[in-house]
Amino acid sequence: MRDAGHPSSVVIHPSAVVEAGATLGDGVQVGAFCYIGGEVTVGAGTTFGPHCSVHGPTTIGRDNRFHGHCAIGGEPQDKKYAGERVALAIGDRNTFREFVTINRGTGGGGGSTRIGDDNWLLAYTHVAHDCVVGNQCVFSNNATLAGHVSVGDQVILSGFVGIHQFCRIGAHAFIGMGAFVNGDVPPFVMVAQEGYGRPRGINAEGLKRRGFDPERIASIKRAYRALYVSGVPLDEARTKLAEIAGASDDVRALLEFLDSSDRPLLR
Repeated sequence: MRDAGHPSSVVIHPSAVVEAGATLGDGVQVGAFCYIGGEVTVGAGTTFGPHCSVHGPTTIGRDNRFHGHCAIGGEPQDKKYAGERVALAIGDRNTFREFVTINRGTGGGGGSTRIGDDNWLLAYTHVAHDCVVGNQCVFSNNATLAGHVSVGDQVILSGFVGIHQFCRIGAHAFIGMGAFVNGDVPPFVMVAQEGYGRPRGINAEGLKRRGFDPERIASIKRAYRALYVSGVPLDEARTKLAEIAGASDDVRALLEFLDSSDRPLLR
């Protein structure tokens, strides 16, 4: 079945509801018992499995795939939310598995939640209000972001990971299964469960798979040892990082991450 207000290539199941004002691009498929709100824009080639709901204002890019029962663009789970106009923006080529939930932003938190491109969010993952997720991340089953969390590119969250509100996870970090994170995690660092998660080295295997050569990885390892193994105060560790950063763009990025932090470092 096709809605006359959308391109001829759009396929909408007879049981689905697409509100007036929704914009669906070429090749969009809306499965059985879905709901698409009136302030929703969906890019070409995106598909929705059965029982998905999308509330607006929400903008979704091209070639995304939403499996059954995803709840996208719902109101933020924040008691301070008073009905103000807030939004969700999702990029291109993301995969959202069953029962993924993503909330819109809050007026006090910047007004929007943002998801980048080429991410995989597996079943039952949750992205709360005002979060920013980069590109090429993998969130395993039941991984959860509280409000205002920032996640860099190519981050992996293992199953049952919980990230506390306002934390930042740097690019290429790896958070191990069941870890609870209540501080900023620098780029490249691997965190393992021990009550609240604690750093346990760098994500060396992930960096190799992404084409980091041995010299780059060695510099990141030296930075990790200065920050986490040396036992020196954080100010002294920063000084050592600055020395290493002179010959490493990766370490420079790590140092910039530390310098811009508003929360305690996970250490």
